[in-house]
Amino acid sequence: MKTIKPLAAFAIVFAAGVVPACGSDDETPSSPTAGSGGAGDASVGGSSGTAGVGAKAGAGGTATGGKAGAAGQSAAGGSAGAAGKGGSAGTGGTAPSGGSAGEGGSAGGGGSAGDGGSAGDGGSAGSGGSAGDGGSAGNGGSTGAGGTGGAAGAGGSAGTGGTAGSAGSGGQASCGSTTGYFPSGAWMYQDITNAPVRSDSATVTQWLETHGSWGSGQMRIDFSIEVLQKPPSTPYLSFIPTGDFYDPDCDLVDVPVPSGGALEGENGYECVNDGDCHLIVVDCDAHRLFEMWRANIAGGVFHGGCLAAWDMTRIYGPSGRGEQCTSADAGGFPIAPLLFTADEVEAGEIAHAIRFILPNARMRSGYYAHPGTHAGGPSGPASAPVYGSRWRLKPSFNLNSLPNDAARTVARAMQKYGMVLADGGTIALTAQSDRFTTGKWTGLLGSYDLSAIHPNDFEVLDDGPNVVLTWDCVRTPY
Repeated sequence: MKTIKPLAAFAIVFAAGVVPACGSDDETPSSPTAGSGGAGDASVGGSSGTAGVGAKAGAGGTATGGKAGAAGQSAAGGSAGAAGKGGSAGTGGTAPSGGSAGEGGSAGGGGSAGDGGSAGDGGSAGSGGSAGDGGSAGNGGSTGAGGTGGAAGAGGSAGTGGTAGSAGSGGQASCGSTTGYFPSGAWMYQDITNAPVRSDSATVTQWLETHGSWGSGQMRIDFSIEVLQKPPSTPYLSFIPTGDFYDPDCDLVDVPVPSGGALEGENGYECVNDGDCHLIVVDCDAHRLFEMWRANIAGGVFHGGCLAAWDMTRIYGPSGRGEQCTSADAGGFPIAPLLFTADEVEAGEIAHAIRFILPNARMRSGYYAHPGTHAGGPSGPASAPVYGSRWRLKPSFNLNSLPNDAARTVARAMQKYGMVLADGGTIALTAQSDRFTTGKWTGLLGSYDLSAIHPNDFEVLDDGPNVVLTWDCVRTPY
């Protein structure tokens, strides 16, 4: 939940038929669901082949992977996806001109790429045929991108662009980085095991312990935020700023919107549940992380609140995108790099700091702390936690008090990399939705699996003196 800054909203109306922006509520829990997609679906326009050498379809014959379709249609072609671990992918079969006969036969579907594979390129349609179906990317540690659309045959229709993908198994989306979204020197990847503690650490943690604890009274996990990958063919869309867009804090630039993606807590791009409706898209081509608060695309019209277009080649210092500047999170942080994923937890390691939130009444009014650069609407007393502050789980915490290895993986990350106070809301921790990841939360980690962890189990780190909150953002917009 973000709180409106006491600044004049920067709004530009680009089109008639204004759709009301979604409201802002505290974070609410979302049950883990069995999401679809692995490391990114390829586009319509060619299946990825299975590993091994694909056979060509003879006239009226049968290609490897399925029978050719009815006359006039091509069999599903396209190059195979990248190889599974250590192996090389075979070449997908091609259809004969005009499609083979085989009356009533269906096109042969290509197999998925092996582990570690990437989406296959779209195949070309045969003369008079339509483009084959897109292949799925393999599960892997690399970012899955949609395959390219297939070219149209004579009289056929061209394939469309790929749908949104996500990080492969074993980690976050990295765009080739060995660490994550940003270079290895970024603050969220630093080991803070021996970092100094604030002199008032015990006072702050005890205050929270005796004044409601975490937002819901227990340390819980919300699983609702989506992180989308931009396939190469994804269009960039302009948006109409709403009253939740602040100048100069926010970036007024076009945003890639992958086909088949969704907002936080929604099934698509329309904000219908009146929540935070975060839109988060990783653009590896431009090395940008686009994060928008209160996005809403309805009736072909795109409205948006604050957009932060993070440069993933840059190491942001203590001032982040600018002192007193918000982002898609009220603390001024990036969101996606602080979310832990089912793939990371399943692999047994989270190698970055974690996002956490508290109700505004349980955060100190009038201040923020680095690495944060902003605060929403905190209203708590001087002993309350400070927006932006970084917390570390004590090494003495008994990991065996947690119910499973997945919970212990999260706890170890909080001991080594800590967690940062990023926004106002109720559910303390935020994990990435598993809709587009290989790993799934069901049977892995539950919302209450960290409820044995209390505020007094943490220390508040000393990242410098508190900064007086003025909301006077100083930055050069993207």
